[in-house]
Amino acid sequence: MKKYLWSFILILAVGLLSACGGEEKKEEAEANDSKKEKIVVGVTAGPHEQVVEKVKEVAAKDGFDIELKVFNEYVMPNVALDEGELDLNSFQHDPYLEQFKADRNLDLTNIADTVNFPMGIYSNKLKSVEDIKKGSKIGLPNDPTNGARALLLFEQAGLIKLKKDAGVKATVKDVEENKLDLELIELEASQIPRQLDELDAAAINTNFAVEHGFTPAKDSIYIEPKESPWVNVVAVRTEDKDAEFAKKFIKYYHTDEVKQFIEEEFSGSVIPSW
Repeated sequence: MKKYLWSFILILAVGLLSACGGEEKKEEAEANDSKKEKIVVGVTAGPHEQVVEKVKEVAAKDGFDIELKVFNEYVMPNVALDEGELDLNSFQHDPYLEQFKADRNLDLTNIADTVNFPMGIYSNKLKSVEDIKKGSKIGLPNDPTNGARALLLFEQAGLIKLKKDAGVKATVKDVEENKLDLELIELEASQIPRQLDELDAAAINTNFAVEHGFTPAKDSIYIEPKESPWVNVVAVRTEDKDAEFAKKFIKYYHTDEVKQFIEEEFSGSVIPSW
């Protein structure tokens, strides 16, 4: 009987030690994660990539290593972040993030503002929005938030009129007045610059416009006002919103050196928002 009792006590002790050891390892891993000096950041090709390359340069002076993972569309940067392939991402405005989270039930959080990329209307055929004629084919992004942004831009340009309360959730169904009988063609955002020859004009996100060789402030036939609310953000998994590595990234991003780079490199096409 004593033999079995001692065996039970020994098994119990080993189990308790293992549990304690596992908890200590978990706490140690969490501590190491918050202090890590290398992170992987998701960006889209173009201006976001260029800006974070500059952030990487600033961070390197402090011994903090940033690895960039570059995407050519808007879906995977959030999916990769949620799945743990990225530590954070910097490529989207807040309305897009909130809509994406709701659609896919992702636990991601906006932790800082970065820059604003004024959306523009571009054309390979026209010099001004006033040149847009009746029945013209006008392209816009097919994702909900950028599509709404484009529709609001068209309204600002005097091309259409939306229902009063459409706001940032506007869709083509909310177009209340279309005097020019414009054909609004929804396309994948990254593909619009490549299809511009087939359209009379189109709303294009700045990063894709720049990637295609446009200078937004010079080449767009109409551009959002500088006070546009569509500010881009840094996103992390919610569990990391207070992590040290996230705070460091924001610190390096929000430096005068990065701000000066943005202002000189993009000449008003990209606007610092901090």
